Amino acid sequence: MKKLLFSAVVAGSLATSAIAAELGAVDEPIKLAINEWTGQHITTHIAGDLLEKLGYKVEYVTAGNYPQHTALGEGELHASLEVWTNNTGDIYPKMKAAGKIVDIGPVGLVAREGWVYPKHMESVCPGLPDWKALKDCQGKLATGETFPEGRILAYPADWGTRSADMIKGLALPYKAIPAGSEGALVAELKASATAKTPLVMMFWAPHWVFADVDVGWVKMPAYDDACATDPSWGPNPNEVNDCGVAAPETLKVAWSGFEKKWPAAFKLLQAYQIKTADQEAMMKKVDQGGEALEAVTAAWVDANEAVWSPWVAAAKN
Repeated sequence: MKKLLFSAVVAGSLATSAIAAELGAVDEPIKLAINEWTGQHITTHIAGDLLEKLGYKVEYVTAGNYPQHTALGEGELHASLEVWTNNTGDIYPKMKAAGKIVDIGPVGLVAREGWVYPKHMESVCPGLPDWKALKDCQGKLATGETFPEGRILAYPADWGTRSADMIKGLALPYKAIPAGSEGALVAELKASATAKTPLVMMFWAPHWVFADVDVGWVKMPAYDDACATDPSWGPNPNEVNDCGVAAPETLKVAWSGFEKKWPAAFKLLQAYQIKTADQEAMMKKVDQGGEALEAVTAAWVDANEAVWSPWVAAAKN
């Protein structure tokens, strides 16, 4: 009897060791990057909840959209779960080329990005959505901060200079004025739609605000790689960036040492996907409904076990 009991204990210990080896460094937290927009928070917290179900510790670390890639390359962060490939800055390609970070598959979102306006702007600025109409509307979009140029509400300053680059490239009589945050962008769009005040701003989809505000997208010259490097390409022969935004993809990115350190976690994050409609619904609950982010993502996890349980099961094998 004692021999059988001893054998069972040994077998159990071996099984535990095998599981621990498969999971990797379970005593060390996996550090997930938190960027500046609600959708990314949702994508990341769902992934974190699933990693915890698999047996890992998770730590959420606030990180800027551009500089996060330096931290990922150095292993100070371990994964970023919603990287927009058309807005990565210079660090991402350098770290990727150096083999310090790796792409681990698409997020699953259907994304769009560019200048938007509330639909009443089509009567304020006849000719919209064609970008050329903006040339004749600068006075209507001018503010005390920009006069005599018009104002384009841009992304927060630490998201890059895309709007300013496009304004220069297209030789438009405008200034790019950075918003303070995603919330400031949303608030101004809603206020403009309600008060019928002039507004053109940089924004992206998916986003819950489109359920509340009817917008148009400024139709820009279609993006081409040459637009960013060859002044002779496009409508302005003297400048680059005389085009719209490259069609965005959303990817998951990890530190290159992630797979070796946490093998099952790496497999789980490779499989992980989120649908556009699901993310938009959760964004609305958080940003408009005032619900706690963690409660909203936990509710999604509870309601969608049939979706994520195959990912967790596969990660264990």
